[in-house]
Amino acid sequence: MIRFLAALCLCVASLASAASAQDRTIQDVLSEHAEVIVKSSRKTIAPAIDALANSGLPAAQSVLQQWQEKNMWFVEDEGVFYYGEEVDRSTYNLYDFEDGALVGAYDKGDLKQLKPNSGIRAMIGAALVQFQLNDPDPIRRREALLAIQRDGEASHLAPLRASIEGESDPDIRALKETTERLLTISYGEDEASRVAAIEGFRGALSLDARAALNPVMATRIVLAEGLPDNANVKGDVKAGSEALPMERAYEMLVEAGSVTPMPTLDERKAALEANIVDGAVVGIPVSELDTQEARDRAYAALAEAGMVPAFDPDMTVEKAVSGAEFVEVYREPSSAVTNAAEETLKSINRAVSINQTMDLMLDGLSLASIYFLAAIGLAITFGVMGVINMAHGEFIMMGAYTGYVVQQIVPDYTVSIILAIPLAFAVTFAAGVAMERLIIRWLYSRPLETLLATFGVSIALQQIAKNIFGTQARPLTSPAWLDGALVFNDVVAISYIRIAIFVLALVFLGVFLFIMKKTRLGLETRAVTQNPRMAASMGINPDRVNMLTFGLGSGIAGVAGVAIGLYAKVTSELGSDYIVQSFMTVVVGGVGNIWGTLLGAGLIGFLQKGIEWLNPSNTLAAQTYMIVFIIIFIQFRPKGIIALKGRAAGD
Repeated sequence: MIRFLAALCLCVASLASAASAQDRTIQDVLSEHAEVIVKSSRKTIAPAIDALANSGLPAAQSVLQQWQEKNMWFVEDEGVFYYGEEVDRSTYNLYDFEDGALVGAYDKGDLKQLKPNSGIRAMIGAALVQFQLNDPDPIRRREALLAIQRDGEASHLAPLRASIEGESDPDIRALKETTERLLTISYGEDEASRVAAIEGFRGALSLDARAALNPVMATRIVLAEGLPDNANVKGDVKAGSEALPMERAYEMLVEAGSVTPMPTLDERKAALEANIVDGAVVGIPVSELDTQEARDRAYAALAEAGMVPAFDPDMTVEKAVSGAEFVEVYREPSSAVTNAAEETLKSINRAVSINQTMDLMLDGLSLASIYFLAAIGLAITFGVMGVINMAHGEFIMMGAYTGYVVQQIVPDYTVSIILAIPLAFAVTFAAGVAMERLIIRWLYSRPLETLLATFGVSIALQQIAKNIFGTQARPLTSPAWLDGALVFNDVVAISYIRIAIFVLALVFLGVFLFIMKKTRLGLETRAVTQNPRMAASMGINPDRVNMLTFGLGSGIAGVAGVAIGLYAKVTSELGSDYIVQSFMTVVVGGVGNIWGTLLGAGLIGFLQKGIEWLNPSNTLAAQTYMIVFIIIFIQFRPKGIIALKGRAAGD
């Protein structure tokens, strides 16, 4: 019976305690710690913050946020805390933390605003982590994780681990697990967990992983003498090396008390002056101290008498340092942790190198597609017809300006680009036909005169563009769906505009091959290229073929201008930036051969990107080296990678 009554009393007490806990409000927690909260001392505030964070009350997050933002007010007469909103300079509306209801308007003189300093705000921020990591809004959870990665603390580790199990979003869960490993590296409780966290980043490309591992590998140089047996030593360091200059080694010996510092010249001079008695220093007249040797003898006499610190004229920094041993010691005491970090960093560096190579290949492929698109028209006019058209770059410029004009008329960027491509082809096709009829047709087989004439046309077209559009760069805006980049990882990425240019280059490669292999114009062009006289005897009009071929090459240059203008500013000098590379592409690939042009563009694009990677600070030097390489290349293969037979080859 007694046992039954005792159990009944215990049950009633437990129920009463549970009921009391359920009735507990956020104001009760604040009231219990009101004194330390109002005082706001960093030394005493921790229990109050912990009590709020661990209260389990829904309003706890709101209290901590308002407190951190300096928007918590204490009504001294009532002993109650609220958050406020300014009505005017002297009046505030206060609201309840539980339900956000308006409590009333209060005079500012009756309130005390809680203004936590930066240290307390940091403590509140750490307490808020557990709420932010479990916030219903996935955006806030992600923001909290990124904030922890930027400025994580040991206090974040426990709530972060607790939040992983209940995370429903797989991407955020993966981010939480990554963040947990990053924090464990720096703040893990035991060696095994830290090693496991470090090894979890093997082969990773994350910048955050490298940022977390680099401090683990931090070292300092110390004297080997007196070093503890369990010190985590990286290796010996020689005094006088780049890592440890001789002067720094001497300073370390002095700081350790292993070497007595020699007095400097000024200190010795001051000591002599301080010990002048009746015009002499230790019996040596001042008039005899006119040489450094005499002053050193006088100072030695003072030192022997114990009046000044000892001085050895033969002592040098090198002699003082000789025989001393120095070592490089990890700041991290655990050798298992540093060994794991070293191996992981090696694997990361290997992965980064591989991905940098892939990124370089993508850049080279992208640049090659741009050069191919710019040179494909020149491959027709120069390669097939043998015309050195120095105005080819200006046809590219005309195409870019055509795209700009279309965008001024059609505001929808997608529609305007779709319209600009055929319109640019038509404009530059017409310009090319006009140029061929008026100038080029009279200069066939006269390459020098053709070069000079087209160079003059180039200058004239640039000036016309300046007169119409001005010297200011004009934007050719890409559609929204071309914004951004295709990101493979932290190292490898390529912009959507470059992908679009690559696709466009492939499309024009297919179109060109179709025209040359499957159409009458292509058949006639190939016939005129191989033997114009025989083609004429078969009923083909060489003049008409030359005109259409030149117009086709010019039209393709105009389309290339639209594509290039999407990522480069449209100016009157736009074409001159690509004319040299276009000629090099055609010449290196093989004059008059589309596959040669493709290979030439690839060679020049990859070569330029490779040289820029070796010398990233000087793009002009990269272009110079590239031209030198091509000159050497042409010496050994003057007809290019794929030589053309027929008229263009000089047969």
